[in-house]
Amino acid sequence: MKRSRAHPALIAANLALLILFPLSWFAPLMRAQLLPFFRADEISVVSGLVTLWSEDVVLALVVTVFALVAPMLKTAGLALIHLGRMTPRLLPVVAMAGKLAMADIFLIALYIVIAKGMGVGRLEVAWGLYLFTACILVSLVLSLLSRKQ
Repeated sequence: MKRSRAHPALIAANLALLILFPLSWFAPLMRAQLLPFFRADEISVVSGLVTLWSEDVVLALVVTVFALVAPMLKTAGLALIHLGRMTPRLLPVVAMAGKLAMADIFLIALYIVIAKGMGVGRLEVAWGLYLFTACILVSLVLSLLSRKQ
């Protein structure tokens, strides 16, 4: 297989996402009081998934695919392409996994808007939501830059 010509900074940024994504899953996305389903003060992707698995298995499966599986598949696939271990012809498939991951940000934002609109308790966005969003957006930018190479 042909060696990749990806820029070392591109490779390093993508590999950093392999660490930052799992970190973002445990970081607090929001701080909530008196929200239905969530008993904890801080809600992370992982704590939300734990709650969802006991409340709504179908939604939990969807969020698991969007929040955990899709971003990691995309990041690992892009790393393999950058390192010349996978053909660059698979880049559109890898990019599609990244687009699926962006859907999770939409779900979280929708939940925040609904909870605030219902006036149920108090809700604050926490730093983990920004980290998770940044990881998804950086991953998207890396895909676009990889296509140009």
